[in-house]
Amino acid sequence: MIPELGHFALIIALLLALTQAILPLVGAQRGNLTLMAVARPAAQGQFVFVLLAFACLAWSFVHNDFSVLNVAKNSFSQLPEVYRLTATWGSHEGSLLLWVLILGFWSTAVSVFSRHLPEDMAARVIGVMGLISVGFLAFLLTTSNPFERLLPAAMDGNDMNPLLQDWGMIIHPPMLYMGYVGFAVAFAFAIAALLSGKMDVAWARWSRPWTTVAWAFLTFGIMLGSWWAYRELGWGGWWFWDPTENASFMPWIAGTALIHSLAVTEKRGAFKAWTVLLALIVFSLSLLGTFLVRSGVLSSVHAFATDPARGAFILGFLAVVIGGSLALYAWRAPKMVTGSGFSWFSRESLLLANNVILIAALGAVLLGTLYPLFIDAMALGKISVGPPYFNAVFVPLMAPALFLMGVGPLARWKEASLRNIVTRMKWALGVALATGLLLPLTLDGFKPWASLGFFLAAWIALAVLAAFIDRLKHGQGGLLQQLAGLPRGFWGMQLAHLGMAIGVAGIAVVANYSSERDVRMEVNSYAELAGYTFTFRGTTEHAGPNYRAARGTIEVSSNGKPVATLHPEKRIYNASGSGMTEAAVHPNIFRDVYVAMGEQLDDQGAWTVRLFHKPFINWLWFGALFMVVGGFMAASDRRYRIALRRSDVPQGLAAQGA
Repeated sequence: MIPELGHFALIIALLLALTQAILPLVGAQRGNLTLMAVARPAAQGQFVFVLLAFACLAWSFVHNDFSVLNVAKNSFSQLPEVYRLTATWGSHEGSLLLWVLILGFWSTAVSVFSRHLPEDMAARVIGVMGLISVGFLAFLLTTSNPFERLLPAAMDGNDMNPLLQDWGMIIHPPMLYMGYVGFAVAFAFAIAALLSGKMDVAWARWSRPWTTVAWAFLTFGIMLGSWWAYRELGWGGWWFWDPTENASFMPWIAGTALIHSLAVTEKRGAFKAWTVLLALIVFSLSLLGTFLVRSGVLSSVHAFATDPARGAFILGFLAVVIGGSLALYAWRAPKMVTGSGFSWFSRESLLLANNVILIAALGAVLLGTLYPLFIDAMALGKISVGPPYFNAVFVPLMAPALFLMGVGPLARWKEASLRNIVTRMKWALGVALATGLLLPLTLDGFKPWASLGFFLAAWIALAVLAAFIDRLKHGQGGLLQQLAGLPRGFWGMQLAHLGMAIGVAGIAVVANYSSERDVRMEVNSYAELAGYTFTFRGTTEHAGPNYRAARGTIEVSSNGKPVATLHPEKRIYNASGSGMTEAAVHPNIFRDVYVAMGEQLDDQGAWTVRLFHKPFINWLWFGALFMVVGGFMAASDRRYRIALRRSDVPQGLAAQGA
């Protein structure tokens, strides 16, 4: 009866979501405090019942209940227990339930940490999130029931997708969804502001930390997905501009624009209409990514192959959410009061330029992702838009945005002196130019794109250093005392910018100076690559919990000195009989040595082997981690907690400012 209990819990959750969506919004409109008070307990109750449903599904997977169709399709009795647990979200139905669970978590978090918001604003925010929950819970119950029974029960399962049997996939989907779904909070705040007509500075201050936390989670999720693909797919790449990769990258680009626009709205009261529109766009792109992954229009290792009925439901929901929110925006936007002006050169103008460039880059990615799907849907043939297009269009667009990243934090609000910025930063510009021109010469020759990457990375890093120098030169006390006294918001911004510099440097090196070879290797033969010697010692049979494998032994040396012994595998999974390459990687901070086995060529033990040398690739992950830490630090800044405490007092002031 556990699956039936989970199904019943989802029905109760849907009823609570309807209550959460309708009563608080009606109460906020009528000024009825009793109806508005329903918002928090309804949101928390909905989360509890969705959590119960998720626990029931997880129990079914862990205990091999093959009378549940979802379990029979996506698990296997020999599957290790940890992967039986992660198989809970390894299918369309399970991952959608995880989506709803995380949405419930965010709704509950808002209900708990919004005690100091005006009651009508909190009710509207939680009510809007309830509307979103209604849509996804209805989708689950009508087209994607994770508890559907299979009678008679299967003797065993079909096994989990071998690509997903990796510990990186234990945390990648939850982190990605925490970002995806977290942008629903920014969306809900924007809709609540539009409904109330109170589009003042306060709503930007309330929504900014939530948006920053969602952005940090999405950054972490994308980083984990890229790292997983690099290790697991065996092709040595870290980003392929796959449409499903783009589905998560597009909300990240828009989210990056949003957190910068929110900074201007909070500090200066400017960009109000633009900031609201960005909040609508970010969550709309999250829903678009859901449609792309679950509609069956994509063929990808990341996508769920589903029937068109599910795609039609999501497309309809997407149309309602985007159409309704844009209609509300069109009605309210003309009434928004513009904030104070600013000069052509100021922090506001630089952040506006940053936003324009980011949206142009977003448009380029959106076009390259959707245009082939549109052509295919119109029966006009099939075209492929791959890395050459994205690299040729996206990189030149992002270069000026990265340059402005070094200037913006140093400029003053409202009006800045260009001459002053040039005077303060000319040393940094000179060092960055020298780095861009000379550093490639120490590697494998001068390459223009690598030179540009080194210049931008050095420029951003030196701008971070200049920002710290500016903050500390008038301070009192010791250096460590002054650093500890800097606001978390400042630390977060600078860590995120430094992380971008580290990531850009890593991309510049790995994209231009990587090397690889496909070689035939017999037992005790060797091959050389990038100063390393790879000696193949043959294979041995290895039995895993749910697979059998040919495990290779490859000794790596440099200048006659041992470096590592790698054990790549070629696996055959017991349930499906499908083959899977398990690469072996020896990492360090400056390079990865990466080996993947292909096919056995003869009975004498000869194999095709792919050898890779990936310089500085780990800097991509380090840079992303810096950005994640920076995001969380910025969101925890003390001024947000103070602002929330003060918001108890100015409920009347908020009404006056509308």
